Amino acid sequence: MSLETETLGALKRSRTAARALALCPGVRKNQALVALAAMLRAERGAILAANAGDLDRARSSGMAGAFVERLTLNQARIDAMARSVEEVAALPDPVGEVIARWQRPNGLEISQVRVPIGVIAIIYESRPNVTVDAGVLGLKAGNAVVLRGGKEALASNALLAELTGRALESAGIARDAVTFVGNPDREMIQILKRHPEAIDLIIPRGGKALKDALAGSAVPLLPHFDGLCNTYVDRTADLKMAEEICFNAKCSRPSVCNAMETLLVHREAAPRFLPPLAARMRDAGVELRGCERARAIVASIKPAVDADWDTEFLDLILAVKVVDSLDHALEHIARHGSGLADAIVTSDRDAAARFQHEVDSATVYVNASTRFTDGFEFGFGAETGISTNRLHARGPMGLRELTIYKYLIAGNGQVRK
Repeated sequence: MSLETETLGALKRSRTAARALALCPGVRKNQALVALAAMLRAERGAILAANAGDLDRARSSGMAGAFVERLTLNQARIDAMARSVEEVAALPDPVGEVIARWQRPNGLEISQVRVPIGVIAIIYESRPNVTVDAGVLGLKAGNAVVLRGGKEALASNALLAELTGRALESAGIARDAVTFVGNPDREMIQILKRHPEAIDLIIPRGGKALKDALAGSAVPLLPHFDGLCNTYVDRTADLKMAEEICFNAKCSRPSVCNAMETLLVHREAAPRFLPPLAARMRDAGVELRGCERARAIVASIKPAVDADWDTEFLDLILAVKVVDSLDHALEHIARHGSGLADAIVTSDRDAAARFQHEVDSATVYVNASTRFTDGFEFGFGAETGISTNRLHARGPMGLRELTIYKYLIAGNGQVRK
């Protein structure tokens, strides 16, 4: 049997499971989620052992830095996964929600009702928690999910998917509602992207290589790719607040997409703000790369090159630029930002309002860290990614973003004239 034939057989089973899951009562879906949370805690040792093997293989193949950090599981992250599953279970079931209802002059009653999308494939790299997040959100939203993780996390992902399958069965739900693709062959991506009759949506989470691999997909994409986040410190900013926000945005977890990659500072604030921030960043191991104006204030800042303003470092590296005005900050973000998350620190209400109105990103902050761009932090329980798309869903994708809607129309004999 060829790889494509085998894969299409699995996708056919996913489609069958999707039809049943769309009609599954919320109480049974929640039973599966509660069971999974308990299994994650009970199997913590086995999960850590599987992950240790993945980490050993990653390091021996030359992987390091941010990649290994995203791959790593520990007790705290496993506990966080379990809590996330429980939060999703506690959320209202989106399936069947009436979004809007109205009556036409001819007496037709029209309702817009939330329904599952169908079969969703999530293609992701290095982060094993996505296996759980995507599986549970897809399940609760009534979709069958096909999970294709990277080869670097194969053991971790396989075990987490196995636990998910057991949890489904314990609630009387078919295992095919969550299908894990254990074959790491890159050809799998080519197979998945050319079968729109089997898959309704692909959510890719990864870098340029994954983006290139999905070029020309026949299946609609809802991508999570680049996260080049900017923070602008305005001339009226509370500089102590700004320091805390910027340090958190860069250093709390630099390997993730909502970490700050570029710092923009108003020229009036720069002489007072940059020296203490640079010292703190240096103590934390952050390499600063700046424009000439920034380097004139802090001599230890390395010269930035043009590419630095367009680079998602995913590491302890920060590009720093001194700007003359809010207008210049807005121009820089429009030219170089990725549209995921941007922030302003300011005491000026008009500047804050302009920033939020004019920055065309999925999440736009005033006086807060970009690190809050996350489904868990937004109260979604988890997320399947952070979309910078402008169709269907934008920002952290939770339950509602994994649904679509249909119209239900009730009449009493009306015909169109």
